[in-house]
Amino acid sequence: MPNKRIASRRTQSTKKAILQNLREQVLEANLELVRRHLVLYTFGNASGISREDGLVVIKPSGVPYERMKPEHLVVTDLTGKIVEGNLRPSSDLPTHLVLYNHFPEIGGVAHTHSEYATSWAQARKPIPCFGTTHADYFHGPVPVTCEIADHEIAEDYEKNTGHAIVRCLRDTCPLEAPGVLVANHGPFAWGKNAEEAAHNAVILEAIARMAYFTLGINPAAQPAGSTLHDKHYLRKHGKNAYYGQGKHKS
Repeated sequence: MPNKRIASRRTQSTKKAILQNLREQVLEANLELVRRHLVLYTFGNASGISREDGLVVIKPSGVPYERMKPEHLVVTDLTGKIVEGNLRPSSDLPTHLVLYNHFPEIGGVAHTHSEYATSWAQARKPIPCFGTTHADYFHGPVPVTCEIADHEIAEDYEKNTGHAIVRCLRDTCPLEAPGVLVANHGPFAWGKNAEEAAHNAVILEAIARMAYFTLGINPAAQPAGSTLHDKHYLRKHGKNAYYGQGKHKS
């Protein structure tokens, strides 16, 4: 019996340490969105998940980034029930939860209203792959969701936003398209953890900006060919990827 109590204490201690580490990671991901000028005031949010514990850590609603500390972040389960925290979670929490529940590959989500990506979302246009920067991250165009129906907006809007993203990615691996444009709303990006989600949000904005300028210089510009697109994506993400240093045995 004493051994079981010790094991239980160790488990709780480990869980507490994991959540504290996740809080710090998610805070850093949120602050990265600020540093990269992807959010204004209290716009946007980033979250991360502990898959082992089934718990999500997310930015609190409406709290200025410059005052945010790890303890301000809200911990919920995958149904949205608050497990830890005294503040209300981001209003976009239901969208994040839909993504976590549908895509087990995802470990972090970031949402912004960044200027160029949001402009493409408002135009309801996918972003074509015009060059290799895009191809390094997205194996195809950056997709845009269908317009969300009035009845979906009227009830469970944020949850239905998540379902619109899921429908948009019906035939796509979420890690091959690590972000989408929600029609008339803005971009959501994700990754294997909160840091990668914020990174992909930054890249998505850069891709959107370059595509905008590309079409401004040449309105008849055509997407890069599939051979070049595949080469750049697969050399970084394919089974025989050779970009970077990789993992070496010591």
